[in-house]
Amino acid sequence: MVRQLKYHEQKLLKKVDFVSWKTDNNVHEGQILKRFAIRKREHYSTYNTLARQIREMASKIAALPDKNPNKKKLTNKLLNKLYNIGLVPTVDTLERASAITASSFCRRRLATMVVKLKMSQSVEEGARLVQEGHIRVGAEVVTDPAFLVTRPNSDLITWAKASKIRKHVESYNNIRDDFEG
Repeated sequence: MVRQLKYHEQKLLKKVDFVSWKTDNNVHEGQILKRFAIRKREHYSTYNTLARQIREMASKIAALPDKNPNKKKLTNKLLNKLYNIGLVPTVDTLERASAITASSFCRRRLATMVVKLKMSQSVEEGARLVQEGHIRVGAEVVTDPAFLVTRPNSDLITWAKASKIRKHVESYNNIRDDFEG
């Protein structure tokens, strides 16, 4: 037996149509958020928006006629920009740009790059190291794990000078300078 619904419950249910109920497909989003240790959903939605805009731009360029002199120029500009950011592995065809997803941006986050460079074992640990100020990119210590690392900057990711972890790593590798203290 089912109990009788109260007045306010009946009123709420009048507004909900269970026949054409549309479920949100947030399973994939949740998996991405967990895999890349993204704390704020706004970051993921921003990456999704950027990826969609890039795909739209690529489709608009592809829709240009082949005789258009600007098509080749625009294609090269877009692919070179995406290559420099690190979103595409090579600059060859426009299909690479149309395959960009939010995960492409997530792979360029600093916390993920720290794992890729084997400075930590998990993305969560990498995010913690970044937040605590143990990682620097170039000359600046970066404390935001959502920092997007471009291809030229990926070679500049190192331990921070004042980091105790750096001292332990240098001691382990026998390259620590005794003068530094």
